[in-house]
Amino acid sequence: MSDAKPRRVTQTITAPEGEGSGDSFVRSRGRALLLALYSALRAVKLYPVGNALVQRAVDDLVAVTKELVASEHELELRVSGEFIFVNGTRLRLDLDNFAAFSHVLSVFRVSGIGALTVSETTEPRDWVLLLSAVQDLGDAAPDERYHDVVAKLEAAKVVTIALAEPGEESGEDREASKERAKRTYARSVAVTKELMTSVRLGKSPNVKRIKRVVQGIVDQILNEETSLVGLSTIRDYDEYTFTHSVNVCIFSVALGKRLGLSKLQLYDLGMAALFHDIGKSRVPLDVLNKSGGLTDQEWRMIADHPWLGVLALFQLRGGQEYPYRSMVVAMEHHMKSDLTGYPKPLRPRQQSVYSKIVAVADGFDAATSRRAYQTVPYTPADVMKELRDNPRRGMDPVVVKAFINLTGIYPTGTVVVMDTFELGIVHAVNPLPDMLARPVVRVISDAMGNMLQPGDLVDLADRGPDGTFERTIIKTEHPERFGIRVSDYFV
Repeated sequence: MSDAKPRRVTQTITAPEGEGSGDSFVRSRGRALLLALYSALRAVKLYPVGNALVQRAVDDLVAVTKELVASEHELELRVSGEFIFVNGTRLRLDLDNFAAFSHVLSVFRVSGIGALTVSETTEPRDWVLLLSAVQDLGDAAPDERYHDVVAKLEAAKVVTIALAEPGEESGEDREASKERAKRTYARSVAVTKELMTSVRLGKSPNVKRIKRVVQGIVDQILNEETSLVGLSTIRDYDEYTFTHSVNVCIFSVALGKRLGLSKLQLYDLGMAALFHDIGKSRVPLDVLNKSGGLTDQEWRMIADHPWLGVLALFQLRGGQEYPYRSMVVAMEHHMKSDLTGYPKPLRPRQQSVYSKIVAVADGFDAATSRRAYQTVPYTPADVMKELRDNPRRGMDPVVVKAFINLTGIYPTGTVVVMDTFELGIVHAVNPLPDMLARPVVRVISDAMGNMLQPGDLVDLADRGPDGTFERTIIKTEHPERFGIRVSDYFV
């Protein structure tokens, strides 16, 4: 059973992520399967096995699985990143199935299951044993949970449900993904620079090129977000205006994905995020890059950039299409959720969801970047704590919480010191929900302080033979103290 492998891998990886891909019957019944699985998981967790509610929920689950197997001659339920697939067809995430989708995704992740295949002869007993096993993991270490579940099913002689671990990317796949991310990032910065320069000179930028850039960012985030989010650590002092806009776009799209936005909505959000600071192209450069304190008049020039951005966006219309949502975000991203920011609204209003997302992404990237008036940026972990705990920042708490789930308590690019006295840079958030404080880290110096290049990736959720964690973060550090340029470890 433990040797079972997920099927249709090639189809899933190469299939387009857009809406409408895949078979409509599989998507419809896959949705029913997801809801039935969610109901059965909850019933088994809350009530004794002999309870009528448990029996009814499991019977419904068996009926849906048998219907799918009878029609498709197979049934594979697989998770990959933030997606759930049934027989290679990606299930849509909607508001009315959000709870079921999130819960099933979480159960798969926590138990270490990447895929399960179901035969037509599956009985209620088989499902009850599986659902009980994945929710009764005890104190098992994350890397042991999958094997514990498999062992329980084998001991109970369950042969109609086969499990498989999440598929591992090969080194070549990871390098290819990293190279695609680099090309996407470089192209995005170049086009953003062209956009800002055109607006500053009163010329009309190429809106189609901008749209293609945003589509590239969305596609990259949907396929493999780690590489592109890692490149957001590139915070070039001389190119800040352009890299900042691209970073905010990347963070906003990744956050929107976590919040369940559709692909088309992510395109809209990405465009709005890339344009959010376009009004600064109409602010004099000597004011924008001033290293000292601003006079009242200079501050008013800076504070005017939201509505100046709206005016600039009126010139970017393509045919009859107006970038309305981009205008709203350009106007609102500094207003704060309680409207105490700027510009002051003329009448009562609520900050849009897109504006709340972009505000969090903008605040995080700006505070962690070195600029003319901020020569020593804050550490990513300190900024995250400030966004979470300081209500005066005016960030929506739900969006901030989602951002923490995206980046972890120690965001990508944070320099950390571990209890082994090794130095590391956070590479990616740990996918296990209960391990947000234990990210994947690249070790860049040994216990004696000898620098390593590029260094090995380690998972801080790994435990030693005695069951204790092999490494634990004890504090964060400024990279400048060690002469480290964080972006060198992501490009």
